[in-house]
Amino acid sequence: MMARSLFRTARVAGVAAAALLLTGGLVACGSETPASNAPAGPAAATEPGAFPSTIDHKYGATTINAAPQRVVTAGLTEQDAVLALGVVPVATTEWNGEYPGAIGPWASSKVGSAKLPEVLTGTDGPQFEKIAALKPDLIIALYSALTEEQYTTLSKIAPTLAQPKEYSDYGIPWQESTKKIGIALGKKAEAEKLVKDVDDRFSKAAQEHPEFAGKTALMTTLSEGYFVFGSEDPRNRILTSLGFKMPADLDTIIGDKFGANISAERTDVLNVNALVWIFDTLASGRDTLSKDKLYTNLAVSKEKREVEIEDPTTYGRALTFVSVLSLPYVLDRLVPQLAAAVDGNPATEVKPAE
Repeated sequence: MMARSLFRTARVAGVAAAALLLTGGLVACGSETPASNAPAGPAAATEPGAFPSTIDHKYGATTINAAPQRVVTAGLTEQDAVLALGVVPVATTEWNGEYPGAIGPWASSKVGSAKLPEVLTGTDGPQFEKIAALKPDLIIALYSALTEEQYTTLSKIAPTLAQPKEYSDYGIPWQESTKKIGIALGKKAEAEKLVKDVDDRFSKAAQEHPEFAGKTALMTTLSEGYFVFGSEDPRNRILTSLGFKMPADLDTIIGDKFGANISAERTDVLNVNALVWIFDTLASGRDTLSKDKLYTNLAVSKEKREVEIEDPTTYGRALTFVSVLSLPYVLDRLVPQLAAAVDGNPATEVKPAE
C-alpha cells in the first residue's frame, strides 16, 4: 500500500482540471460572490520599499503591487512559510493529515486567535470557483504541478505564483519557497532570517555527525512495489543537507519526476548506507519487506541500516511537509535515527521516534 502523502502528490500531479471549462465566468464569480472568510487581519509590518515586487516562475513573472491581505495557498505546503511570516491565509489546500485549517501541529501556534483558513481540495486541480469567491489578492502555488492553463485561470482571479521553471514539479527547495513567499509578502529579510536559522540547525547536525558525510542515503515508500523519491524531492534534500549523497544513478532511474516506482531489477538502488522508509504502518511495511528475498538479501537489510517512519503520525507528516516550520521538529527525531543506522553495528537498534 502506498503512503497517503505520496498518493496525494501523485494524483495531484497527474490530473488536469476539468474546471477549466469555467474559465470565462471566474472573474465575475470573484467580484459578485461574497467572500466566505473574513480578512485575516492586517499583515505584520512589511519592509520599506518592498512593493512592487516581481517573482519569476515557470509560466512567466508575477508582479505584486501592495502587501497582500487575503492569501490563498493553492500549493501543498506553502501555508507554513506564510504563517511563519505572520500572515494567516484565508484558504489552504488539503494534502496530508486533514488537520484543522490544513495546518499541522508543528505550525498551529502561528495561527493565534485568527480564524482558521478555509480548506480547499486539490486532487482534481485547483477549486477555481471557491478560490474566486474568497476574493484573494495573492495565490501561492510554488509546491505544485500547475499546468499553464491552470495558472492562466488562477491569474485571472489574483496574482499567482506558480512553481519555478528551474526545478521539477514539486521540486522547489523549502529555502526557495520560503524566500519567494517572503518577497511576495514584503518580508524578504525576515524570510531570509527564518531560512538561515533552519539551515544553521542542519549545519550543526552535520557537524555533530561527521559520519554522515559522503555516505549514501535515500527515502522511499511502498506503492505496488518500491517507490523511490528523486534527488530534487524535498524529502531527499533533507538527507543531502545533512551531508549524505544520493545513489549515483538515481536520476537516471527516476527521470525528471519527483519520484517513481523501480523495477525488481533495480532493487539494488536501495542498497545505501541509510534507507528511510515511509510506511502506512510499521507492521504492514515490515511484513511486505520480509517477504521479498531480493530486498532481504541486500546489505542495507541484513545490516539493519533502515529508518522506518509511519506516515500517519505527526512525525511522518512533518517529514512530508519539509517546511521552514516542520523541519526543526523532523530534525530532532530523524538525526538520532540516521546516526544509529550508519554506526556500522547491525546490533544497534534504530528506535522509532515519537
